[in-house]
Amino acid sequence: MSVISDQIKIITETLPDGVELVAVSKFHPVEALKEAYDAGQRIFGESRVQEISQKRLLMPDDVQWHFIGHLQTNKVRQLVPYVSLIHSVDSIKLLESINAESARIGKVVDVLLQLHVAQEETKFGFTCEDCVDLVDKGVLDRLPNVRVCGVMGMATNTDDMVKVREEFKSIKNVFDTLKQRYFADKPYFKEISMGMSDDFHIAMEEGSTLVRIGTTIFGSRGY
Repeated sequence: MSVISDQIKIITETLPDGVELVAVSKFHPVEALKEAYDAGQRIFGESRVQEISQKRLLMPDDVQWHFIGHLQTNKVRQLVPYVSLIHSVDSIKLLESINAESARIGKVVDVLLQLHVAQEETKFGFTCEDCVDLVDKGVLDRLPNVRVCGVMGMATNTDDMVKVREEFKSIKNVFDTLKQRYFADKPYFKEISMGMSDDFHIAMEEGSTLVRIGTTIFGSRGY
């Protein structure tokens, strides 16, 4: 077995029921993705539309492509025909763009609302208050071709795991609020995407259902 296969096996054996692995394959060659696929991995996370568009043509049809990077509205049309889940919806404008392009091709696209809880200006996302507010004001009611399935967030890049845990708790609290107020009868609203190579064990303890792991599986990226 390859190192990639070994890592896929090690990680998946540690995942509790209800948690899925998103193998973050951005900037890695298709050959590496194929090794992960042969080890049983089916969900791959990419952050650039051009890269995911090229890779999907070279991978089997049963791969689920998750988009995890910052998505520009002018790239939405290319992405919506084949994406399984967009983790990184960070504005109402982007929601509207995804809805319009999805309606154009007669599709409903699954998305997550990205929360900005980290102490870093470079990260994108709604504040916790804005996220609840947009649902409260009925924004989603006029976007029938977008299906919000949960939330996504990234913790601060720090060695302080107490802080990381608190930020994951904040993400989970927003999910719980939305679930109780607006999505209690919607079984599809069930995803919390949080946790990467350095902190996914904490993320799972705090309720993550999708862990985004790249470096541990594929090694350092070739940018």
